[in-house]
Amino acid sequence: MKKLCIFALALCTMTAWAQKSNEMHSLVAYFSATGTTKAAAQKLAKQHHADLWEIEPAQKYTAADLDWRNPKSRSSLEMNDPEARPAIKQCTDITPYDTIFVGFPIWWGICPRIINSWLDNNLPQLESKILIPFATSGSSGIEDAEAYLRSTYPSLKWQKGELKR
Repeated sequence: MKKLCIFALALCTMTAWAQKSNEMHSLVAYFSATGTTKAAAQKLAKQHHADLWEIEPAQKYTAADLDWRNPKSRSSLEMNDPEARPAIKQCTDITPYDTIFVGFPIWWGICPRIINSWLDNNLPQLESKILIPFATSGSSGIEDAEAYLRSTYPSLKWQKGELKR
């Protein structure tokens, strides 16, 4: 009986450790130009006990860069060029993570091109990860962004995403 109790205690300890260990292997990687997506990412990371990583552009976006009404603004030029890949300030090591939440604001109905830069920089390591997109938007849904990510990166394991308002 004593051995059975010790075994049960060890099993419970191992299960608790495994659950905590799995939680520790999650990353919330996000791009935020105005701070809205950053706030959503921080909340998500806290909920999932995940690490947090900001995908920062090498050159920060200014208010003029983000003026979607100006066809010559930086964001307009990037979004109108499917091959645009804005430089990233620094990359993170994604090796220890099993699940990665990928966050971004919706631009032109999809993710900003800097998300492509980050995904491209981390291929093929991402192929063994579970990826869950999340987005912020005042009016658009996430469905087109999800479809875009799945079609652009078909080898990646995309799960259903969520829009944070």
